[in-house]
Amino acid sequence: MRPELINPLALAYLGDGVFEVYVREYLIIEKNVTKPDLLQKEAIKFVSAKAQAQFMKEAICQQWVSEEEISIYKRGRNAKNTRTMKNTSVIIHNQSSGFEALIGHLYLLHNDERISEIFELYKEFVMRNS
Repeated sequence: MRPELINPLALAYLGDGVFEVYVREYLIIEKNVTKPDLLQKEAIKFVSAKAQAQFMKEAICQQWVSEEEISIYKRGRNAKNTRTMKNTSVIIHNQSSGFEALIGHLYLLHNDERISEIFELYKEFVMRNS
């Protein structure tokens, strides 16, 4: 199935899971964090809606993403979501969903190289801003 035909919230759901694996692998393999309580604490810095939303603003501003990727992000960001948010605003959550939709889209295209490039930029961004 072509990713552009998939509901953007389904892409975001997939992208969330894919991104979580990248974060966990980074923390365990690269940062050598192996204690469960520390893993959870460190992971929160990377998987928070706020961090993802801020990253996308920076990525667009710095031209780290292509026009096509911005289009995918906007499609995910603008998707109708009926969930109510407890810990974040609707705007931040929607921007985060756009980021996750981009990751899900790239994953379905088997573009692991691009996901890795984005993740490298994301790690640097989080480390600078945490």
